[in-house]
Amino acid sequence: MTQQQNGKKNMIENEQQPTRQVILAGLDQQNENFDYEMTELANLAAANNMTVVGRVVQKLEKPNAATYFGKGKVDELKEALTYYDADMVVTNDELSPSQIRNLEAGTAADIMDRTALILDIFASRAKTKVAKLQVAIAQLKYQLPRLRTSMNIRLDQQTGGGGSFTSRGAGETKLETNRRHIQHQISLLQTELANIEADDETRRAYRAKQSIRNVALVGYTNAGKSTIMNGLVKRFGDNPEKTVFQADMLFATLETSVRKIQLPDKQNFLLSDTVGFVSKLPHGLVAAFRATLAEAADADLLIQVVDYSDPHYQEMMTTTAETLKEIGVGNVPMVTVYNKADKIPEQVYPDRAGDTLILSAIDEASQDLLVEVIKEHIFPDYVTTTLHVPFSDGQVVNELNEQATVHELDYDESGTILKVTLTPIQAARFAQYEMTK
Repeated sequence: MTQQQNGKKNMIENEQQPTRQVILAGLDQQNENFDYEMTELANLAAANNMTVVGRVVQKLEKPNAATYFGKGKVDELKEALTYYDADMVVTNDELSPSQIRNLEAGTAADIMDRTALILDIFASRAKTKVAKLQVAIAQLKYQLPRLRTSMNIRLDQQTGGGGSFTSRGAGETKLETNRRHIQHQISLLQTELANIEADDETRRAYRAKQSIRNVALVGYTNAGKSTIMNGLVKRFGDNPEKTVFQADMLFATLETSVRKIQLPDKQNFLLSDTVGFVSKLPHGLVAAFRATLAEAADADLLIQVVDYSDPHYQEMMTTTAETLKEIGVGNVPMVTVYNKADKIPEQVYPDRAGDTLILSAIDEASQDLLVEVIKEHIFPDYVTTTLHVPFSDGQVVNELNEQATVHELDYDESGTILKVTLTPIQAARFAQYEMTK
């Protein structure tokens, strides 16, 4: 079963699960993006197989330290839960442990904040070992300060539970034991992840040594990054069947996929499809996925993909910029691609203004324009020169035909004359054959 088929199967299974009716709740603190955030929260809830049946909003300068909402709004929320026959509230902000406890007590419903919702989605979508490790670490870090004080009962007798756990002595609370256990799990998972990251770093170092350029697709979730990658892989990939999963859904993929793009003129580069961003992305996830996003940090060029058909695309670009800054990607050249132009009536595409493109990922002319701009950025130090290769070194001609861009080919009485475009490494390697002017 292919990756595309697996993804479709998982999506169908998710759709078949019974949905949970929830009410969205948020504080309007005069943030100009509040309505957009609430809309996005609804989309996140839908991505987590939830049905939004109601929405409760309160205007406050700052959250109530004890209950997030004011007391009257908590009562209103409880009434809304009864009216809509819902049993869960999803809040637009991350809540403190005490706010969650107090809201649950005041509404007699389960409370899930935005961070927990995103973590839930990531956990359900993680497929590879790396993604599962990253999500598990983020979840445990989120849970650590939220261990219930109701578990804080005294244990008069304790014994080691295996592994590195030993007898802590009488008097330690179960809460402390659980906290220690989670900290130990985090440490183990971080060690395992670090070993994988070391292998990935070795691979990136090898690619850098081979002078293979890396282009990374970045941007908001569901902006069309995977669609762009699949379009280029099908036309120019060294294995056209090796596409990545794509779907019209938030966080369809969580893993960074790297594919080799071999252009008709023999120039090639690596194209990376990275995990999408979302506003208020939990800091724990940003930290945990730093390794996944390392492809972006090490890229020679970033392609920021923007859903041009979304009325909130400017807010999405702001989120992308903030997230890239948070993971330490600030100095990599970037091309901005306004995608999904085919969904905008009367929009002309493909179109270009400097390093800003308007295109449709499913349009071949758009793909060609994108490749042209990529080549301008990542191959500026390529050298076009004329080589004279003696007939005795025929294997060099074969190698140039296979690996370099040969513009012209001719012969004289002693060898083959080739006008070629070479990478810096190739130029140094074949310098002995360069014809003097």
